[in-house]
Order: sequence, then C-alpha cells, then structure tokens
Amino acid sequence: MSCSGFTCSKNCLCAINLLYVMVSMLMIGIAAWGKWFGLVSSFQVVGGIIGVGVFLFFVALAGLTGAIKHHQVLLFFYMIILFLVFVVQFAVSSACLAINKEQQNQLLEVGWNNSQTTQRDVEKSLNCCGFSHVDVNGTCPAACFLSHTKCDTCAAKIQEHAGEVLRFVGGISLFFSFTEVNRLSLKTLVFSLMFMLDSL
Repeated sequence: MSCSGFTCSKNCLCAINLLYVMVSMLMIGIAAWGKWFGLVSSFQVVGGIIGVGVFLFFVALAGLTGAIKHHQVLLFFYMIILFLVFVVQFAVSSACLAINKEQQNQLLEVGWNNSQTTQRDVEKSLNCCGFSHVDVNGTCPAACFLSHTKCDTCAAKIQEHAGEVLRFVGGISLFFSFTEVNRLSLKTLVFSLMFMLDSL
C-alpha cells in the first residue's frame, strides 16, 4: 500500500501524539504513586508534575483530535501552543546546561530556605545536617546527628549530584524541545495540506 504525503504526515502526527498521551499518563501515574507510597513528601513537586502531565495530555489530545478529524482551527491553536512550549522548553534546557557552580549553590540555598519539609526529607535521606553549617544545638533527623557522629553539610552532598542532574535534565529537555519542533513542522504540513484540499 502506497503512503501519500498527507496520509504519512497524518499517521506520523497521530503516532507522536499517542506517544505523548502515554507519556503524560505515565507522568501522572508515577507522581501519584510516589506521593501515595511516601517517596515524595512535597505536595508542590507532585502537584507540579501532575499539572505538567495533565497539560501534556490535553495538548496531545488536541493534536490527535485535530489530525484525525481534519480540524483546521484546532490544529492552528495546537501549533501556537507547541511553539510556546518549544520556546519555554528550549529556554529551560539552555539554562540547565549553562548554569555554573556558584549559581547552582545560590538556587539550592533559596530552595533550601523555602521549605522545612524538604529540608527534613533531604537531611534524613542524605544523612546530612544544615545547608552550609551543622548546628549542634538544633534538631536534625539524620542518623549521623542522632548517633552523635560527624555530619556533613547538605550543601556538599547535594552539590555532588546537582551538576550531573542539571546536565541530564538539560540534555533530555533539549532533545524533547526539538521533538516539539518536529511535531510543529508536521502540524504545519498537515494544516497546509488540509487548507489546500479544502480550497479545491
């Protein structure tokens, strides 16, 4: 069976959007699972991941519906949304890849000072106390503090992994931002082919 340009573009668009629907469901499910089993205690983190998953689900559903039903207006708004998502995603990935150690440390300290529950979770899971210094007169849920042994600061332990994580997240985000460009170009092709077919 031969595959014409319009049919192939439509099928590719449907396949990519189905993949993004599955990714969004996976994001929502994993975030809910992590909160349910107590792996993540921060409601803001879980809420953010679920929110991004729901947004991705509706955007992919709009693209899928627009491609299947040949709905030009839906595909037009879908292209606009994809372009905005590309710009934001490219900016975030570039920032993750360009950030230096000093800026990392400043951002980590701001995040550390914003949430007491995150501080306790990090201290307990990384076995460290305090961000830049250990307060021996304070409280800390870390095992080293409870057993009165020497505790490292959390800044040192977090910095070990922060650079790797930012490079990984930046690379993955950069990769997916270019898949957004691919989806955007497919949408433009399908949209223009549908416009030409309707004008005949």
